[in-house]
Amino acid sequence: MWRPTHHHPAITWLLLLLLSTPLIHAVNTDVPFPGYPAPWAVGVGSENAAADPAWAEAYAQAIEFVSNLTLIEKVNLTTGTGWEADRCIGNTGGVPRLGFRGFCLEDGPLGVRYTQNNSAFPPGINVAATFSRRLMRLRGEALGEEFGGKGIDIMLGPAAGPLGRVPQGGRDWEGFGPDPYLAGVAFGETIQGIQSRGVIACAKHYILNEQEHYRGSIDVRIDDRTMHELYLWPFADAVRAGVGSVMCSYNKINGTYACENEWTTNYLLKNELAFQGFVMSDWNAQHTTLGSALAGLDMAMPGDKGPDPYQSLWGGGLTEAVLRGDIPQWRLDDMVVRIMAAYFKVHTGDYADYRPDINFSAWTNETEGYLHPSSNHTRTVVNEFVDVQADGKHAELIREIGAKSVVLLKNNETTAVLPLSKPASIALIGDDAHDQPGGPNACVDRGCFQGTIAMGYGSGTADFPYLISPATALRRQAEADNTTFTTTPPPDGITTGNNWDLETAQKTAAGADVAIVFAAATAGEDIFSIDGNAGDRNNLTLWGNGDALIAAVAAVNPRTVVVLHTPGPVLIGDILHNPNVSAILWAGFPGQESGNSLVDVLYGRVNPQGRSPFTWADKSVDEYGAQLLFDAPDPKHPSQSFDEGVFIDYRWFQHSATGYYTVPFGFGLSYTSFRYSNFTVTLNEDVSGILDPAKGQTAPAPEYGDIDLDDDPEHRAQYVAPDDFERVLPFYVYSWLNNSETLVAGSPGNISDFPEAARDGSPQPVLPASGAQGGHPGLYDVLYTLTAYIENQGNVTGTEIPQVYVQLGGHENPWGVLRGFEEVELAPGETKEVTFNLTRRDVSNWNTTTQAWEFTTREKVVFVGSNVRDIHLNSSLPAPKGITYTYP
Repeated sequence: MWRPTHHHPAITWLLLLLLSTPLIHAVNTDVPFPGYPAPWAVGVGSENAAADPAWAEAYAQAIEFVSNLTLIEKVNLTTGTGWEADRCIGNTGGVPRLGFRGFCLEDGPLGVRYTQNNSAFPPGINVAATFSRRLMRLRGEALGEEFGGKGIDIMLGPAAGPLGRVPQGGRDWEGFGPDPYLAGVAFGETIQGIQSRGVIACAKHYILNEQEHYRGSIDVRIDDRTMHELYLWPFADAVRAGVGSVMCSYNKINGTYACENEWTTNYLLKNELAFQGFVMSDWNAQHTTLGSALAGLDMAMPGDKGPDPYQSLWGGGLTEAVLRGDIPQWRLDDMVVRIMAAYFKVHTGDYADYRPDINFSAWTNETEGYLHPSSNHTRTVVNEFVDVQADGKHAELIREIGAKSVVLLKNNETTAVLPLSKPASIALIGDDAHDQPGGPNACVDRGCFQGTIAMGYGSGTADFPYLISPATALRRQAEADNTTFTTTPPPDGITTGNNWDLETAQKTAAGADVAIVFAAATAGEDIFSIDGNAGDRNNLTLWGNGDALIAAVAAVNPRTVVVLHTPGPVLIGDILHNPNVSAILWAGFPGQESGNSLVDVLYGRVNPQGRSPFTWADKSVDEYGAQLLFDAPDPKHPSQSFDEGVFIDYRWFQHSATGYYTVPFGFGLSYTSFRYSNFTVTLNEDVSGILDPAKGQTAPAPEYGDIDLDDDPEHRAQYVAPDDFERVLPFYVYSWLNNSETLVAGSPGNISDFPEAARDGSPQPVLPASGAQGGHPGLYDVLYTLTAYIENQGNVTGTEIPQVYVQLGGHENPWGVLRGFEEVELAPGETKEVTFNLTRRDVSNWNTTTQAWEFTTREKVVFVGSNVRDIHLNSSLPAPKGITYTYP
């Protein structure tokens, strides 16, 4: 465990206290907070309007639209039409009377799934490794352009759930890493980029969906503080960024499924964070009719898989629930207004009238197919193969992100292998360097382990338009440099690959000027199991005999370079300490330009700026503290308590005496060196350290348009399909009643199971921590301004990533938490001043008693460094107005 050696004298006592105090686990999972009623969006005209101007304008348009809808049309917009019922992964009903087609929803989050002529971007974990707000935003914009160009309304991404509690988590690579601040910044930038192009972003998976094993049934037990300071943090950034939709997850939370959980959806998301958009279910994550509606769900996906007579929990079942009065009209109206407000919010300016027709089918690559595949109904042209790749501009961005996300983990100065400069000979070793047999899309959703790995597997994938393998790019470079190029045979798709032929690997590597060894691991969604890995990785070793392959090559070549394509950390202690391994690069999952991005870094055209978005352990996964639940004592009712609290990843390693890491969070080498100096901390004396709680009440729940709730069957006849209505049979979901005589739909759960508050539309108190999108507006006041100077002391241009860590004080807090970073490009000898702003939120803890963020009376310390272990500058933070520090 690292001990700071340079610090301000006033903080010596605090550092010693923190580093000698045992870890306190968070074990209280009781959540006594009222979760009913489901908050109605603020919209316009509220006495405490929380909506920003963009939301207010969108709500005005949405209210006008929804006020003109019938009950059936409203339910149409909330309910999916069923799996494979229409052309997209998810589809809602529309409003044909007004010429408004249903919504098209499609996976993400790294590209348009199941289409052609689209790009395959690096996933979230790679863009996080760039520590570049600029690239995060540009990637979001490009994704928005591609989804919009296909006629998609809602992109199912980005993801900050899973956050990355455990390093083996199958879908960790889809998100932005286990630090909530970094994930939150990347979340917000990506969302703003996507929505600037007229596409609704969907922040997923909300919340605590941290592993694939038991993902549909695991009951996560968590305390209130951990929820706020860790897992909810990036979703607050998403809401503040104006995200249009949020997807609730499969798992249970403190005993209740996420899509029926009134605490997480009503209380935290819609009330405390003042989320103005709509909540959709993950596919088949909805379990009840009433429970989901009253707990704040607004859109059911994919809409089918429900009980008789409608085969849907909503659709006709929701119509009946409204007519019975179990679900009040204001709750249905709020669902639809939220959905339409999100639509109008992104369709502004140049995008006001821009809604291209859906021009693809997710269910076939053929030109012709069925509009309604699940029913083999209406055969026509379904794929127009529209090219959305922006004439190569997106490929250029993908190449840049791929290169700038490469993390240089080791570069031995004695052997000085990197950057390469026309070496006499190169030996390329490993199956992961080569093209996949059968092409990059040979395995559906990338559900296999053959050839080079450039993305994980599952629903978070996209088809490659092409994939530049490292072997292809390196061979091309070698030919240009007149470098002798040799390689081990590529995998043939029949055998298990050539990584087990260590004798051939050594013969190929021996005598080469440089030997480059490629090794990999993959992970994904639990819809595939690869070599016994069901989504989550079983361990943190390299796959395909990678560890043995590296050791064999390094044994015969003292200038061995290792390249890793992995979804997260692997145990690299032995590799890192091998004296013949001259350099190690983590390339993650680089996307379609994989080989080109890597060559740019290997040959110094791009100076490495990637920083590790997670911690690398030494010998065992046990060193991470929090562990994945593989085998539940009661498989029918799996449960896991997150009793490590806020201590995951680097927070655990810095706090625990049992954890030892080889590479810290935020680490990454460069081909140059940097010097930090002249650190100043300025307190904003106009901002108090005490945050006054939000007060007041909401307006009463509004209703838009009239719904005839008369129990007379003659009146109910208007909600039955007209005699001449032609249905798509047998699986298509409709919102019509089956008949007007009786209301027959069963709705798992009875209205008597819910408190009266669940249907209370009277004015509600504003929570102390609420008041604006993302929480109390005062949380985002700048409390401190930090400045430092950074100098490039080398002879090549390079980019440094200075990182700010704040020590909040007390044994219940980590040693430090990331609270700032910048991307600083410097020419040789150049010096730049860098400024960081610390908001009140950045230096606060969550008070579970007052239900508010507070600046505690413990002294706060700020550190600036190259990573969480390599600290160059530090200072105490002066107490703000209204706060007096207390000392033990």
